[in-house]
Amino acid sequence: MAFKGLCLAALMAGMLVVSPSQGGDQKTVQSETPDPDGMVMIEGGEFTMGSDDEMALRNEGPERLVRVSSFWIDETPVTNAQFRQFVEATGYVTTAEKPVDWEELKKQLPPGTPKPPDDMLRPGSLAFTPPSGPVDLRNMANWWTWTTGTDWKHPQGPASDIEGLDDHPVVQVSWFDAVAYANWAGKRLPTEAE
Repeated sequence: MAFKGLCLAALMAGMLVVSPSQGGDQKTVQSETPDPDGMVMIEGGEFTMGSDDEMALRNEGPERLVRVSSFWIDETPVTNAQFRQFVEATGYVTTAEKPVDWEELKKQLPPGTPKPPDDMLRPGSLAFTPPSGPVDLRNMANWWTWTTGTDWKHPQGPASDIEGLDDHPVVQVSWFDAVAYANWAGKRLPTEAE
């Protein structure tokens, strides 16, 4: 699985969306489309997206006006209980539960990058490690550490678990995992603009 997707989603607790079945303004959608259970309508509109600031990352620009249509979104993030139901129903294995494929990983790295030790290619994910003092916020390695045995059932490492946390947001899921869950639930992930 792609390391980039794993890193991205290590930070994500997904909320799912559905688009209104009929176009029109919010009033039309609300009056003609029943509220999907556990979802709320977000009214469409225009906003400024991105940044031209010198501190912005390259993928954050350019600043531009974006129009988003109205959409439904889950009222709460996907919970551990909901994700467990998906895993039990489908037998799905998350990205963090699979060994890292070195051949796939090196396609995303600069040529000549040496292979990391085998223990770094075992199943795992990034776990939050509080810094001891001020750190450069542009380098997420200052507060995320690759930890084998970290996954959605063990979100802070192999010694942790989610017992008693059924109603908490599921974490340590990759973008691929979130898409698989959304498809199973008959929904989709929100776009960046949404």
